Amino acid sequence: MKNNLIKDFLKHKKSIAVVGLGYVGLPLAVELAGVFSIIGFDQKKRRIKELSSGIDSNKEISKEKIKSSEIDFTNDPHKLKQAAIIIIAVPTPIDKHKIPDLSPLKSASEIAGKNLQKGAVIVYESTVYPGVTEEVCAPIIEEFSGMRCGKDFKIGYSPERINPGDKIHTLSNIVKIVSAQDKKTTDILAQIYGSVVKAGIHKAPDIKTAEAAKVIENIQRDLNIALVNELAIIFNKMGLDTKEVLDAASTKWNFLRFDPGLVGGHCIGVDPYYLTFKAQAIGYRPEVILSGRRINDNMGKYIAGNTIKQLISSGKSVKKSKILILGITFKENLNDVRNTRVIDIYNELKEYGVDVFVHDYHADKEEVFREYGLSLLQKPENKKPFDGVILAVKHNEYCKYTLGYLRKLCKGNSVLIDVKAMFKREDALKQGFHYWRL
Repeated sequence: MKNNLIKDFLKHKKSIAVVGLGYVGLPLAVELAGVFSIIGFDQKKRRIKELSSGIDSNKEISKEKIKSSEIDFTNDPHKLKQAAIIIIAVPTPIDKHKIPDLSPLKSASEIAGKNLQKGAVIVYESTVYPGVTEEVCAPIIEEFSGMRCGKDFKIGYSPERINPGDKIHTLSNIVKIVSAQDKKTTDILAQIYGSVVKAGIHKAPDIKTAEAAKVIENIQRDLNIALVNELAIIFNKMGLDTKEVLDAASTKWNFLRFDPGLVGGHCIGVDPYYLTFKAQAIGYRPEVILSGRRINDNMGKYIAGNTIKQLISSGKSVKKSKILILGITFKENLNDVRNTRVIDIYNELKEYGVDVFVHDYHADKEEVFREYGLSLLQKPENKKPFDGVILAVKHNEYCKYTLGYLRKLCKGNSVLIDVKAMFKREDALKQGFHYWRL
């Protein structure tokens, strides 16, 4: 049974604003725009200009879908005053000391506070540790709005579950958690989100529960990958092939299959530090979570170290050897290079005196240079022959590469480091590669 407030939203008498139009905010705004009147706000003028032309540089939403959504894209914060619900979906990164950086969240809360209509609901989707929404964000909104939380405006939390690049587990196909500071507001949010989420709505009993649920989703995956990464290190020392071990173990009905690899990006590689920060703040030092993080954070150096060993075993001089890295993004088929751990491989090899060249079909060359100070190769052939190739990211384009093609890029007893286990070991050896994989 939809209450009168929901009916006003459905009749476009009331608007919803989405603050932050990145990998999370844009898909959400587009889905909601199919039912409601939506204001899409982002501080970046370039982003608004692109979206107004129907261009999503993240390549998540098609031009046709953006154009047909009729979203009011803007970088004018005053337009937020028109919104009865403001959904904040900004990044929550960590700083160089692995401490949560809440500055984007605080800035968004300040903007919302300055442009808040009385009676509005502010909903947060960003991943945080339990307590941030109520203890950090709400006071900022109160300060800049001059209103009282719970009386003049309400707050809620509905954690994002967007998986960039995934065309199957989209917003409407994933169960959505909703929570708020009271039952009435929770019910309103459940109906709003429920209008576009077909997989169902889960009402959490309170905001902190919803915040905790989100952060442990990524911690669980991080730890599972850390376990298999540690197993890969052990098996490598024992002369065992990790993929073959996993293939065998996977024949048991209740074995959970995870593959070793680099854990980067702005979710799995970041979110665990939010909970460990809060845990230490309340007097508990987490052991398992931080241990998993240490393992995953060091995998780039581990891969680089094994690349050096393979170069030596192939009879090549390490210093001034030429290595081609295929892929720099944190995940396949995306252009996002934030917190990519491929850079750890690059930096470690450079310290050994290796000449390292990087190619990527999806990464933006300007962003890569801005973030990491390295220039991408336009074509792998431009700097051949190489002494070795590292297949770091499983882009669709690289999946079409043959061993024969890779061999033509190299000279002599070349090295092939297959991070994603894309090729069969015996086939690589037949091509004359010194082959190694996680």
